Amino acid sequence: MTELRQRMLDAMVQRGFALRTQESYVQAIRRMAKYYRRDPATYTPEEVQAYLLHMVKDKNLSYSTMNQAACAAQFLFQTVLGHGREHF
Repeated sequence: MTELRQRMLDAMVQRGFALRTQESYVQAIRRMAKYYRRDPATYTPEEVQAYLLHMVKDKNLSYSTMNQAACAAQFLFQTVLGHGREHF
């Protein structure tokens, strides 16, 4: 398990996230990492937005699936990595 994934899991446990939410958030970040093929901590806000748009336009995924990925990314960048709101 990567250090970033462990940090994200620890942060979710500390905040009382349900197990299913934890799994969904980790899976959403894993899919984004697979798409970009690099460490999620290095993504720019524009890359995150482009990926979310790709989910809806190219993959035809539902808005709720895209929204969950957006929430996972927001949690990762703001809570785990400590970036401000301007990052997202």
